[in-house]
Amino acid sequence: MIPATTFHGRQVALFGLGGSGIATAQAIMAGGGEVLAWDDNPESVAKAKAEGIKTGDLRDVDWRSIHTLLLAPGVPLTHPHPHWSVELARSAGVEIIGDIELFVRERRMHAAHALLVAITGTNGKSTTTALTAHVLKAAGRDTQMGGNIGRAVMTLDPPVADRHYVLECSSYQIDLSPTLNPTAG
Repeated sequence: MIPATTFHGRQVALFGLGGSGIATAQAIMAGGGEVLAWDDNPESVAKAKAEGIKTGDLRDVDWRSIHTLLLAPGVPLTHPHPHWSVELARSAGVEIIGDIELFVRERRMHAAHALLVAITGTNGKSTTTALTAHVLKAAGRDTQMGGNIGRAVMTLDPPVADRHYVLECSSYQIDLSPTLNPTAG
């Protein structure tokens, strides 16, 4: 897991408690941040509670105390219309990012020169991601693969200078990653 130290001491709202949402909440907590998480699915909220994640309906939050809204991939940022959590965050002037952006900030802080290959597109993302990671591993490189390919990015090993990251990025994840700066894309 990558502790999200860039959010140490900050209050973060998180919407979307699937696999990447839970991993992101745990990473923020491991890095010393405070998380209040929610999902429209009561079963997802119950699962997060069982994992030790503080939950609460984000409609009842004082958004002036929130530093960032972390939005899970696939929760509408803009289309067909913004999710209600996005509208609340925007009206309060709160930044909205996703898990890939959280990774990018951790990489920048701890190992800015660690190789990052970000792969996106309409077709072939998973194949290209898996092949690229395989080639790097076969060449003897310490390689981590994740993102949209099935392993949440914040569950990867923490950034260090000689580690290589290969991330599959959906268009939803890229929309929530304003400072994404891969070595290659």
